[in-house]
Amino acid sequence: MRSVDRPEAVVPSTGLLGRPLVTCLPAPRILPLVLVAWLVVGATADAQTRGTLRGRVTDDIGAPQTPATVTLVSLDTEVERPAVTEEDGTFVFGGLRPGPYVVRVEEAGFLPYVSDTITLEPGGTPSVAIVLQLSTPPTFPPPPPERQPDYIPVPNRWKLRYPATSRYPAGIEGQDPFVDPGTVNPYRQSPLKGDVPVIGDDIFFVLKTIVETPFEYRKVPTIGGVSTDRPDTEAFFGEGEQWATLPTVLASVELFKGDTSFKPRDWAIRVTPAINLNYNVFRERNNLNASPEEGVTRRRGDIALEEAFGEIKLFDVSSNYDFVSVRAGIQPFTSDFRGFLFRDINLGVRTFGNWGSNRNQWNVAYFDQLEKETNSELNILERREQKVFIANWYRQDMFVPGYTVTASFHWSRDENPKLFFDENGFLARPSPIGVVAPHDVESFYAGFGGDGHWGRLNISHQFYQAWGRDDLNGIAGQEVDINAQFAAVEASVDKDWWRLKGTLVWASGDDDPLDEEARGFDSIFDNPNIIGGPFSFWNREGLRLSQTFVGLVGRESILPSLRTSKAEGQANFVNPGVLIYNLGWDAIWTQKLRSFANVSYLQFDKTEVLQILLFQSEIDKAIGIDTSIGFEYRPWLNDNVIIQTGVSVFTPSQGFENILTSDTLYTPFAVLTLTY
Repeated sequence: MRSVDRPEAVVPSTGLLGRPLVTCLPAPRILPLVLVAWLVVGATADAQTRGTLRGRVTDDIGAPQTPATVTLVSLDTEVERPAVTEEDGTFVFGGLRPGPYVVRVEEAGFLPYVSDTITLEPGGTPSVAIVLQLSTPPTFPPPPPERQPDYIPVPNRWKLRYPATSRYPAGIEGQDPFVDPGTVNPYRQSPLKGDVPVIGDDIFFVLKTIVETPFEYRKVPTIGGVSTDRPDTEAFFGEGEQWATLPTVLASVELFKGDTSFKPRDWAIRVTPAINLNYNVFRERNNLNASPEEGVTRRRGDIALEEAFGEIKLFDVSSNYDFVSVRAGIQPFTSDFRGFLFRDINLGVRTFGNWGSNRNQWNVAYFDQLEKETNSELNILERREQKVFIANWYRQDMFVPGYTVTASFHWSRDENPKLFFDENGFLARPSPIGVVAPHDVESFYAGFGGDGHWGRLNISHQFYQAWGRDDLNGIAGQEVDINAQFAAVEASVDKDWWRLKGTLVWASGDDDPLDEEARGFDSIFDNPNIIGGPFSFWNREGLRLSQTFVGLVGRESILPSLRTSKAEGQANFVNPGVLIYNLGWDAIWTQKLRSFANVSYLQFDKTEVLQILLFQSEIDKAIGIDTSIGFEYRPWLNDNVIIQTGVSVFTPSQGFENILTSDTLYTPFAVLTLTY
């Protein structure tokens, strides 16, 4: 029997931010016992007086009628109780108080039925048999009443105030953060922040200013030599202390036409100029500039156009907000979940969209890379002669709900027809090692990855197979065919307010640098968020390989690719590769404060290429241990003010000692980010 009860009012049990509204009051210990006894006695006595009414509804030939609407009416209270018959035509009304009742039955095609008065005795269980008679002519159910609208339209929904709550009651001066004036109030509706339209009801304007100011002190191996300021400096390495601050100001202006947050925009225009100031102090010459005359201090300012693009929706794919759009200009793009292969802001054309109610997303992008400013890595309006093509596809809820997979294809052709020197006077392309001659590198990548959770296990993984050609690799001294691999996996488990995670990263190395095959993996323009991200020493600091003037590992990279720099150098697939084991612990102490702790063990995949470059007979694979701890503080519970601080320490192992130093390296740092 399916009983249809009257809906009851629902009283919320939680208040704003999900905090319980019920306050527990202390009481004597005897009180709960008295209440329980009273409830048990009362419930037992009441149950002994209540009765049950059963019945069965059939037609005049004995066929059960279902679903038929049966209504029990109390003649004492006039309260009606509805029910629907089961497949065999039966119905049951339980928990009835003694008294007189009538049963009413209505079904399409039959005459209405009303029973005689049924007197229910205390604890009684009467049963009734109801036979319906066909109506002449047949009757049909009346059309359903016109449904009341679920909402009441308002002339301008953008003028609606935030509803009163227990925290922000209505009518109290200065208690509503959503309408109170103030230029620094992040919750105040503003036409400058896209909160309300500036033209009509669907054209918005967004003005966003970001000021990011890092402060950093680091001790890293620093090339010394004949140009040192101190005559007692070691032959190759001098004093490694360095100070740096690089404040960057970005002012983004955006105008777009749209409707809701889940519907794609019809069109958009965004322009983001940037200003960078960098101040560096080194203890040794020939590091900030190729000329010793420039000294050990650098003060420089750069102005760049970091973003400038237009976007338009071409057409809708379905009525579920599936679409196809195109974006052209200087734009940001990340080709995988963690930025292992390509994460950059550069000049290109990107077509993107989705289908299957947003379960599938795709991108097809072509970038004509711009040169980067040497010290800030901001864009310069000068073509680099590097072309990049990317196509990827994402599928949500693959295999299990909450898990997304991606498949991708990348192509990069980096042409280098002449020698290219960076703004500090160093040779950037080709790398100044081995055979120094302009050459072209063409590489292809096929990738597969995933990100999400399987039950309580959070997992993120990525694999790439690289192939292609380098027509004159400087280390190999000849044309080489590329055949390299990359794999990374991070698994984590959440427990209340903290997350424990383990990570494994592998980039293949080249065990025969002088043959015709390049087996060391390198990226296009990576900026990975893994093994601690910006808090990791290996990821944060660029380390130069002895006196070669190439990087062992670039800044904001984890690949020991032996390039001059990530931004201006060419990809080099003759490199030692790397293997990283990481254990991390992330914690959310309060809504304002988070912490990150990571320990990584690093080793080279192969060391033969290092032995050839440095003329050493043997170099151990063990690189060292990278230990870091960092904090993120948001005093306003939003992204308007973010303070990051931390310290990372690198303890060298035998392989690092073989090629650089046995000294412990470290970097304390702080980053202040202001957003308006």
